[in-house]
Amino acid sequence: MRDGTIMVSNEGTFELGFFTPSSSKNRYLGIWFRKIPVPTVVWVANRCKPINDSSGILTINETGNLELLGQNKSVVWSTNSSKRAREPLVQLLDNGNLVVRDEHDESTENNYLWQSFDYPTDTFLSGMKMGWDLKRGLTWKFSSWKSFDDPCNGDFTYGIEFNEQLNTYPESAMRKGSTKFCRSGPWNGLSFSGSPDMWANQLIDFGFVYNDDEVYYTYSLKNKSVISIIVVNQTANVRQRLIWIETEKIWKPYYSVPKDQCDHYGQCGANGNCITTGNPICQCLKGFKPKSPEGWNTMYWSQGCERNSPLSCHGEETDGFLKFSDLKLPDAQHTWVNKSMNLRECRAKCLSNCSCMAYTNSDIRGEGSGCVVWFGDLFDIRQFSSGGQDIYIRLSASEIGLAGLGYWNTNAIEAENVDSDAPNLQVFSFNKIEKATNNFSNENKLGEGGFGIVYKAYQTWEVGKGVEFFDPSLDDSSSPCKLYKCLQVALLCVQESPENRPTMLEVYSMLRDEIKAIGCPKRPAFSMKSEYTSTSQQESCSGNFLPITDVIPR
Repeated sequence: MRDGTIMVSNEGTFELGFFTPSSSKNRYLGIWFRKIPVPTVVWVANRCKPINDSSGILTINETGNLELLGQNKSVVWSTNSSKRAREPLVQLLDNGNLVVRDEHDESTENNYLWQSFDYPTDTFLSGMKMGWDLKRGLTWKFSSWKSFDDPCNGDFTYGIEFNEQLNTYPESAMRKGSTKFCRSGPWNGLSFSGSPDMWANQLIDFGFVYNDDEVYYTYSLKNKSVISIIVVNQTANVRQRLIWIETEKIWKPYYSVPKDQCDHYGQCGANGNCITTGNPICQCLKGFKPKSPEGWNTMYWSQGCERNSPLSCHGEETDGFLKFSDLKLPDAQHTWVNKSMNLRECRAKCLSNCSCMAYTNSDIRGEGSGCVVWFGDLFDIRQFSSGGQDIYIRLSASEIGLAGLGYWNTNAIEAENVDSDAPNLQVFSFNKIEKATNNFSNENKLGEGGFGIVYKAYQTWEVGKGVEFFDPSLDDSSSPCKLYKCLQVALLCVQESPENRPTMLEVYSMLRDEIKAIGCPKRPAFSMKSEYTSTSQQESCSGNFLPITDVIPR
């Protein structure tokens, strides 16, 4: 096939031929849409080896390989396939795939001697794959043009990142050179975790294959009359899904990436959470603090966050996990995946390794399945208002306890469940409490009996002066009602009669306002005056500006 002639797919959707991009004078062999008036090249053979005149010829050599010849019949480009055919046949398919096959074999993908879909350029067509062929050692990834008139590989690439030897969690990412630029996150069974709206898409069907032979992402169009492509650009809108609008004769962007600041890789540094509606947009994860407070205050977030308190790494007795919801999962470069583990086994696996920082299900479909664990700092997390994924992040026992006390701010954070059917109530063993309080050191004492702090609190409550017991350092914005409730619940927990004290489940429900009727505290234990009262006796109490009604304690 000489320069000036074309090959057309069976239904006339695509053309193969020679073209000159933009203001260039060079000639390239490429594939483009035949029926779209706006020149849209979707594949280029000799990307970085242009022909500077119209001498180009596409031919088949004696081994059955395609060869592109330039001046003086020199080979500019070839398919260089090791497979041979008795009678090679070249076809341009209606999906835009240029294939070489044996004329005597059925036209199936497994029998292709070579196909252009294995060597993508900048355009991701329906039916193409992005990822890895582990058996053949192929990588399917897309790269931008260098400029509008130079189709040679540009700075930006788009692909699936995966380490077969380390068995990492496959994820979608873009790079600028060797540096990560933005990341859609791992595939969680429904979507990439950084694109939670994918599963509800009315235009496209998505697929992800993850087995011993292949790891790849693909898509198909639900309506075959729709023309849509993904293009990796060399402009600010690095990746775009475009839809052809026939009535307007234009390509219209369906979405562009990056779409906001939080799409930029590592915007908030290690252990930071990017929240587009936040002020500032970067916030440290619960249990972490800015590594450089000065930099953080000047909106220089790249140094990220560090732990408030170090991990003890002695297993169950010293460390625990907090559940964070609606997140884009962290960078999966340092992960490990086991698709057969359940979440409880995954937790134990993470807890057994001091380097493990977080875990979650690798597949969120149905009840969830599989296990993925993270090692080292957590990078490139962002918060969604809904649709994100749950992840359990490892913290020291003291931080878990503090997080559990912050019960008014539980939209995105919960203490891990002991039972999936129980409320989000953290349970600590005696050994864990002993270690967290430094063997019950007086430095960590919250109160004492007799005529000590606890009894004085009861006295101030009893005479209606509970406000005098509040620490003056508390913020003026703290709600008095909430503070009174804390004092009231605390006094209920130290009543002399154990039968009158609420269970921890009841305490948890009281603090979350799930129990509106809270009983009147009786005299605390170890006081000089005994006031033991049977649990069958009910008492009404109101004072200290809180409405109190009856409750029957355990």
